[in-house]
Amino acid sequence: MSSVVQPSSGAGGAAGIRRPNSIEEARRNACLIAQVCFEFRGLDVLVLDLTQITPLFDFFVIATGNSRRQNHAMANTSDDVMAAHDSPRRGTEGMEGPWICHDYGDVVLHVFMPEAREHYDLENLWADAPRVDWQAELAKQEKSK
Repeated sequence: MSSVVQPSSGAGGAAGIRRPNSIEEARRNACLIAQVCFEFRGLDVLVLDLTQITPLFDFFVIATGNSRRQNHAMANTSDDVMAAHDSPRRGTEGMEGPWICHDYGDVVLHVFMPEAREHYDLENLWADAPRVDWQAELAKQEKSK
């Protein structure tokens, strides 16, 4: 199967190569992961749009859990959802620590314990990234079905 690629520009002239519609797919996937985290009672679930900031990935999903068990449930269920959408996990870090990071290619999931989220402060580090209203995005996708 042949796939046409097109350049996309990020901030500062950075360019990445993306398949047509890949940003929309990545946005949908990020919103689905956010929904998983929310359903597992993740706190302060947010999606950051990094498409105009870096060519390395398109979206971050950030959530906080109150226990390792909760964080593992969010991360592992996200793996299942992404595999079902043809976006299997490409890498993982921190399954035994206070910060779980799962890489799905265009989307990166960060699940933190409260102290780690405050310490690493990804929201501030990536402050120029617009926040995605993931609940509105999912509702819009449901209406268009």
